[in-house]
Amino acid sequence: MEKNDGKKYDLGERTFDFAQSIRAFCKSIKLNVINIDDVKQVIRSSGSVGANYIEAQEAFSKKDFYHRIKICRKEAKESNYWLELIVLEDSETESTKNQKNKLAEEAIELTKIFGAIINKNKDE
Repeated sequence: MEKNDGKKYDLGERTFDFAQSIRAFCKSIKLNVINIDDVKQVIRSSGSVGANYIEAQEAFSKKDFYHRIKICRKEAKESNYWLELIVLEDSETESTKNQKNKLAEEAIELTKIFGAIINKNKDE
């Protein structure tokens, strides 16, 4: 994937940016009894995507690498799940709602990327 400036977008950088963006989003929303646990969970799962990608890069074997990539995919799926559960209040801005949707799209994209890496392994 490429950034807007034409440079190749490193997947490690992308997962880090995803976790950072989730944190910024969570800071911007109003916490309430309904969403506080969902916010905590999305913060954990989004950070786990990148942390497990780092682990995959340091894998001891191909089997270990693909195991970590599967965890990345699982955590990206989970991030999307928690994002979907977060209830925004009526007073939240349209910008905040759009940000939530973009983060959900990124979680889905990351899920697809990690899925493609896993599927590639099936052919080897």
